[in-house]
This record gives sequence, C-alpha cells and structure tokens, in this order.
Amino acid sequence: MQKERIAELLEQRQPGYSLPRDFYVDDDMFRADMKAVYETDWLFACSTVEIPRPGDYLTLQVGDNPVVVLRNRDGGISAFHNTCRHRGSKLCLKDKGRANRLVCPYHQWVYELDGSLIHARQMPEGFDTTQHSLTPVHVELVCGMVYICLADTPPSLHRFRAGVTPYIAPHMPDRTKVAFTSTIVEEANWKLVIENNRECYHCAANHPELLVSMVEFALPDDPQVAGRFQALMDRSTSRWDALGLPHQPAEGGNEFRCIRLPFNENCISFTMDGTSACKKLLADFTEPDLGSVRMFRVPNNWNHFLSDHIIHFRVLPISANRTELRTTWLVHEDAVEGVDYDVEHLTAVWLATNSEDGELAENNHRGILSRAYRPGPYAPSEFMLNHFTDWYAGKMAEYAGVRHTRFAAE
Repeated sequence: MQKERIAELLEQRQPGYSLPRDFYVDDDMFRADMKAVYETDWLFACSTVEIPRPGDYLTLQVGDNPVVVLRNRDGGISAFHNTCRHRGSKLCLKDKGRANRLVCPYHQWVYELDGSLIHARQMPEGFDTTQHSLTPVHVELVCGMVYICLADTPPSLHRFRAGVTPYIAPHMPDRTKVAFTSTIVEEANWKLVIENNRECYHCAANHPELLVSMVEFALPDDPQVAGRFQALMDRSTSRWDALGLPHQPAEGGNEFRCIRLPFNENCISFTMDGTSACKKLLADFTEPDLGSVRMFRVPNNWNHFLSDHIIHFRVLPISANRTELRTTWLVHEDAVEGVDYDVEHLTAVWLATNSEDGELAENNHRGILSRAYRPGPYAPSEFMLNHFTDWYAGKMAEYAGVRHTRFAAE
C-alpha cells in the first residue's frame, strides 16, 4: 500500500510546484524516504580532519541505522554499522571519541579497528570469530569529505568527484582542523530544511547577518548581475582566472551544484562586518578574497569553501517532523585560536542564519499540516527547488516502481 500511495502522490505532483502534503508530513512517507533515499544514496558523514588519529571515531544515525566512521591503524577511514554481531547492541554510544578497540558495552565483545572480532568471552570452543566481523558500510573520500552509503551496491560518485574537485582541492581541506561544531534539531521535515537552503528568495526579509557579505544571486548570468553586481562579477572573475580558480557552474544536473561566487563589495568572508574570519589563510593562499565556492549535493549536505575557512552542513532526518542539522567550521591546521581567529567572530553569521532558517522551516512545516495546504508555484529564483524536487520524485518513483520520464532522476 505504501508504494501505491507514493505512485498516487507522484501522479498528483506538478513540476515547478512544492510537493503534495503527505511527502512532508506523513509517517509512512518518511519511512519510505529513508528506504528510497537515505539507504540507497551517498551521504555526507563528516570531514576527514574530524577523525585525525587512528582510533578516532564519529557516530551518526541514518534512520534506524546507527553508523560509526573511524580512522584505521593504517591511517585510512572505514565505516561500519554500529551494531554488535552478538545480539545487536550499539557499540559506540558517544557522538565522537577515541578507542584502541571497539568494545560492546553489553557483553564486551571486542572488535579491532578494521571491524574484525578479536574476542568474544565465554563463547564455546570452535566459535568462529571470522564469521562475526562488523558489517561494513561503503566509504568514499572526496576532497576531505567522508561520504558513506548503506546500499549493498552503491551508485557511482565519479561525476560528483570529477565535477567538484577542481573547485575544492585548491582550498586543501586535508590541511585544516575543526574550530567549532554546532548541532541543532529543527521541528520540520528534512526536505523543508533542504528546500529552505536551496533558495534565497527569503533572504532579504530574514537574514540581515548573512547578507552583509553574501550576494543573493545564485548564477553568474542572473538578471541581477546585469545591474549592480556586474562590475563586481567582472572584477572577481578576472582575479579568479588569473589565479587559475574555476568559477562557472559545474555540470551537476539534479545531483549536485558547485560554483564560485563573490562576496559583496568590501567583504571578504562570512562575518558580521564582512572582514576576515581567520588571519591564517587556507592552503598556500595569499589572496584573502576568493569569494565562496558554494557546493551542494543531494540529499544531505551543503558547503562553503573560502580563502580563510570552510563550513560543512550535514542534514540527517530524525522523523517526519524532526531534522538534525550539524554545522562544522574548519580553519587552517596551523591557525591559533585567539591569535589567528576568534570563534565567536568566525561562527556568528551562520549560527544566526541557522537559527533563523530553523524557525522558517518549522513554520513552513506547521503550515503544511493545515488541511488548507495546496502545493504552490516556485518563483524563478527558486530554480534549485525544481532540481531538488525533481530528483526526489525520481528517487521515489524508482522505489515505488513507477516508470515515467517526468520522474526520471539524473
């Protein structure tokens, strides 16, 4: 019945409009989302620099699936289902930590960092530990970002990796460290959290802190650029071209977006006054104003790569009406807090923006619960919502077995 209901809702869907109500608020649709999207696609988990030493780990919850991502003894990164092979208890109970080995808190089965079971106390003679290793989760690293996939056979990340690497690699994310992390829970469906991020139609009325530095246009040929932003764009692109930094939109289809855009006049970073957030620039940069590489990938992350810091945003659904948003700020690995950067100055803009966006998404969710809700049309500036909802409809159509080109996911 669930798949039949999905098919009915997809038939009701109008491209260029918000989704039918149940896709946002229905518990059955949420469970379908987790099966159709979060258990089949690549998910941003963390930055590699969050787990720098062997034994460092980070945990996350993907629907009903607890996952642990860790640094191996050989320096590589692996991920496993965070579930003991004895009777299923969660192994790592903290959000992050460090362990020489993974020990189940229930019956003390002990696992090596490669997932192999090395001790199972009181088990009978002849018990085969090799048959009870932790269940692995697929891992791919893209420019210092850890992506995981729960699917048995994950989709290819080749186009994404090839598309974003030229933009992100010059910022050398592997030579950074964590300056601050914030996690909030929004009382809204995960798609509303994503949709809110995918448009700046709401920015002028809601984000005074962000718009000190960030230009509202999302494309270099946006009609706004032809007006007051054209000179800014021309100066910025000339400088980037001279530095060999790509800036035109990457060909990401509905899967991802990557573009370099300038800051407002006399601004060089995401701070309350537009000044630098960190004196120690990333990589080997000497130019403090490189604009911002804005990167997004379905279904759960967006990012900003600047000359002086990097910001990662990770979305994880909790329920039909609750979503976790985790934000991480990275600075140069040699930057010194209190000397090169001040945490409050570094984080103030996006802490304020996240709080404002959380309230907007929550109000959006409450309004969609109304029996009066009907899908509404997107404004031209909300073109990225078309990309996202078309992609989402394609994933749900594939899950429900609906074959229709209108729902084809790229």
